[in-house]
Amino acid sequence: MKRVSNVFWISVSIVLAAVIFGVAAPASFEEATGNLQAFFTSAFGWYYLILVTIIVVFCIFLIFSPVGAITLGKPGEKPEFSKVSWFAMLFSAGMGIGLVFWGAAEPLSHFIDPPLSEGGTNAAHKEAMRYTFFHWGIHAWAIYAVVALALAYFQFRKGEPGLISATLKPVLGKSMDGWLGTFVDVFAVFATVIGVATTLGFGAAQINGGLSYLLGIPNNFAVQFIIVAIVTVLFMISASTGLGKGIKFLSNANMILAIALVILMFIVGPTILILNMFTDTIGGYIQNIIQMSFRIAPLNEEHRAWINSWTIFYWAWWISWSPFVGLFIARVSRGRTIREFLIGVLLLPSLVSFFWFAVFGNSAISVQTLGNLDVSQFATEEVLFAVFSQFPMSTLLSIVALVLVSTFFITSADSATFVLGMQTTHGSLTPPNRVKFTWGIAQSAVALILLYSGGLQGLQNALITAALPFSFIMVLMMISLYRSLTKEKKELGLYHKPKPQKNQMDRKKI
Repeated sequence: MKRVSNVFWISVSIVLAAVIFGVAAPASFEEATGNLQAFFTSAFGWYYLILVTIIVVFCIFLIFSPVGAITLGKPGEKPEFSKVSWFAMLFSAGMGIGLVFWGAAEPLSHFIDPPLSEGGTNAAHKEAMRYTFFHWGIHAWAIYAVVALALAYFQFRKGEPGLISATLKPVLGKSMDGWLGTFVDVFAVFATVIGVATTLGFGAAQINGGLSYLLGIPNNFAVQFIIVAIVTVLFMISASTGLGKGIKFLSNANMILAIALVILMFIVGPTILILNMFTDTIGGYIQNIIQMSFRIAPLNEEHRAWINSWTIFYWAWWISWSPFVGLFIARVSRGRTIREFLIGVLLLPSLVSFFWFAVFGNSAISVQTLGNLDVSQFATEEVLFAVFSQFPMSTLLSIVALVLVSTFFITSADSATFVLGMQTTHGSLTPPNRVKFTWGIAQSAVALILLYSGGLQGLQNALITAALPFSFIMVLMMISLYRSLTKEKKELGLYHKPKPQKNQMDRKKI
């Protein structure tokens, strides 16, 4: 295929090898990757906590720095998308389907098994909400933001191709044009393919779980095959229409459906409890953010196990997803200033996530506390529908949730085909449809093969394992971005105007 880079063929080969291993020996694959993931999580937990905190501080520093006025594009260039469409697209690609999947399930899990308190208590309720906010808040979006910012700055401001390797040139120089740059880009493509394939697999499982709970449809591979096939056709159609039509339209539809679902649940659910806990948890989150950011529990094995299973796992998960989400957010952010970009990416999605979890998380805990239904007995993909069954308009809520999962599902896959097309066509902003179609079919095929063989968990473990080496690339990206921004700040004279010193004022009087 014309315009396809070496990254395409190398990535396809590596992904194929991983899938063959997962299919041929799913148990061995899951055990091997699981052991490796457990070792990285245990041995480098301190590193993940420190790194992600540094990333947050770096983003906040840039917001208040004079370089925040620099445009992610040529001087005077206007944004390509409206603020509403921009936010809808970055949110849909970043966390959309995860919010539906974990909206009720994660707070409920923390309520049953909290990080510090006794399970099922009022203290556990508060901790459950606070740590859910922590896992899905500013820290997560800062990881996406720093990758996206580096990509957008070097591509639209400096004229470099939209590749991870291009962001490292100020640090590693011309070596990024050779085999080392190819290695970096292959690594990013591998993370994207594996991440999206696992999401397709788990998304199909959740849709199947919802249909099974509501309609009694069998929860098996045959149904999941049909779901993936239908979704594949839909996102391929969307991908063929281009970024400004398919993804933009679906992202806006996602936001409308998400707003409708959360408002409905807010009205029929425990409204006052939701508002009170939302307010209280925001305060607890702000008060404890530093302590939570560095909490590693070195002398308590039980607490450390909880941190490894949740906080460290999430930090590694967000890092492993950052090449995909970062590339997509960068592509739709052209024309925005660095300050506007960072405030938009850090704060708005975090606040929406907080309210989302406040609504669905507190509703789930309320149902569990009342004792009419033990929601914790249900599989993760069925928890949300079980919660709906205890409130008015449960059928309507379930239908809207299923449609929302499906549209988020399609948007994520559509966005991934675009990003993979960019990464394997020398950073092209308009990758050919045949390249996007190739990646779309490949992603769906990988997801189906691994769903059938039971190797999906092993592939997810492999993705989390890949987070450690990519975190080193992220460190280099931040150094590279800082160097380039500092240089441009000097060239443009972007300094805070210094206040005159007292002795200078006295001399003027004399």
